[in-house]
Amino acid sequence: MDLITVRDTRVARSRDDIVLAPGEQPLGGGTWLFSEEQPGLTGLVDLTALGWQPLVESDAGLSIAATCTIAELARIPEHEGWWAHPLFSQAANSLLASFKIWNIATVGGNICTSLPAGPMISLAAATDASALIWSPDGTDRRLDVADLVTGSQQNLLSHGEVLRAIDIPLRSLQSRTAFRRIALSPLGRTGTLLIARVDPSGECVFTVSGGTTRPVALRFDELPSEAALRQRVEGITEWFTDAHGAADWRRAMSVLFAEELRTELGEETSA
Repeated sequence: MDLITVRDTRVARSRDDIVLAPGEQPLGGGTWLFSEEQPGLTGLVDLTALGWQPLVESDAGLSIAATCTIAELARIPEHEGWWAHPLFSQAANSLLASFKIWNIATVGGNICTSLPAGPMISLAAATDASALIWSPDGTDRRLDVADLVTGSQQNLLSHGEVLRAIDIPLRSLQSRTAFRRIALSPLGRTGTLLIARVDPSGECVFTVSGGTTRPVALRFDELPSEAALRQRVEGITEWFTDAHGAADWRRAMSVLFAEELRTELGEETSA
């Protein structure tokens, strides 16, 4: 839609250019920004000309630029030993949008919008990704993405802070993973989404999102028993009800999916 309150747009060429004035907001893909009225928005600062390399691989893992598009992430080639590779396409296909949007929507934008159904939030939280944040005073800070998102359209970014990159550690990429998602209709918004991960060390994490106001990571020293896992999932308090699902349905489906993931990963480990 037209943003009729916007009086100025400018293109950032360096970090100095993204010091935001009152009423300004950074612009990546803009798929959410242009989808509804933005009260108080008077200026846009385009980040796409900063030239951030979308994907940088290193011995430490994978760094994803905030301006990396969903399409670029989904097309990342398979790597030997990256057992978690299927998560990239699974998360991308959970985005309630056409393939055309994939080429515009950004990973960072999906996280900063902080909607419960944001699939890039699910991916990042499930892989213990950290967020590199640029502060307006020139300093940097890091937060786990699971901690950065605090609620529906709520996060710990202050005005003027910009998400620079999302970093996934190598151990997470080398982990075995399993994925489940459900919606009330074939092309509907996520009702609940679960990702389970078993690290090379044997530690296990079940991350619940989509049906919770923020991502919830359940950690175990090893693959848990059915009873222990069920107790932890049922103990989550962040379920919510909206047009895309009732809280009790989201909880019930998450309990079911958690056990399916536990069984799936248990079979892989013993194979």
